[in-house]
Amino acid sequence: MGPATQQRHRTRPRVPAADKDDGGVRCEACGSGRHADELLLCDGCDRGLHIFCLRPILPRVPAGDWFCPSCAAAATTSSSAKSAAVVQTKMPKQFPLIQTKIVDFFKIQRRPAAVAADPPEGKKRKRKAATALVVSKKKSRKLLPFTPSEDPVRRLTQMASLATALTATGAVFSNDLTYVPGMAPRSANQSALEAGGMQVLPREDAETLSLCKRMMEQGEWPPLLVVFDPVEGFTVEADRHIKDLTIITEYVGDVDYLTNREHDDGDSMMTLLSAAPPSKSLVICPDKRSNIARFINGINNHTPEGRKKQNLKCVRFAIDGECHCLLVANRDISKGERLYYDYNGDEHEYPTHHFV
Repeated sequence: MGPATQQRHRTRPRVPAADKDDGGVRCEACGSGRHADELLLCDGCDRGLHIFCLRPILPRVPAGDWFCPSCAAAATTSSSAKSAAVVQTKMPKQFPLIQTKIVDFFKIQRRPAAVAADPPEGKKRKRKAATALVVSKKKSRKLLPFTPSEDPVRRLTQMASLATALTATGAVFSNDLTYVPGMAPRSANQSALEAGGMQVLPREDAETLSLCKRMMEQGEWPPLLVVFDPVEGFTVEADRHIKDLTIITEYVGDVDYLTNREHDDGDSMMTLLSAAPPSKSLVICPDKRSNIARFINGINNHTPEGRKKQNLKCVRFAIDGECHCLLVANRDISKGERLYYDYNGDEHEYPTHHFV
């Protein structure tokens, strides 16, 4: 009887007559009071949040006390003075700043410098003309490729910072979604199953994403630095100015069914497919294979502080019939600024919607 009592206390009572919204407690993220049995009540402030509106999502109603991100963050801040000294003693061992080791770690493909440099320049010139045409005719803007740091030593430093974080967390580098035996097969990743439909990434933007991945394969790294914070742990900072609408990274990791992760308490799990039949919903699990996206923090953008800090948009797209999740700059980002995406944002919104 204990667990049942807790669940009734922590969620709204089942609303009769086809799950109607009766105007009571509403989800802070989506504003709806529907799906009452999945609407959690914070034990700190009594505000409501759907388990599927949280970022990362919760696959089930948790047992015991639960606190919303705002209350959890306040609790973390109040206890940080006590724990900082302990955390600081666990500073990770730095990955050696040796080119051969970094090249091997990220499996960078070596090509002659002139060959590697010419295509991106040509691509950029072509995109610039095309973007100007689209802006004038369609009143919309296209996604931009990242601009690497010019200094090759600085790029090595950026890569070494990510290698340090991955090594410390026991993960290996991957820049693509991975499908492993015992989890969801690639055939399960079908954007057509998305409840309400999924927006298709325009061809030109898909080419830009491919360009970014090719650049990384050749050692042209995005200007990002993974740093260790005694309170937040590993987090990511911009290592040079980043323009609005720049592709930061794709969120990658092992793909699994949401139902297989009901007892997974990982804080980095990301929605990939929210299917009409819930049994076909998929999540990205970056605990074993991942890239820098794993270390970018989500933030509650329904608070004034959260809206001020948020500088990335998390959006899901269909590419060749498969679901993908991208982190894109939603404003200009200054060097040294930490990156935050909206974990409770509308993943169906195209980032350009805010800038037209």
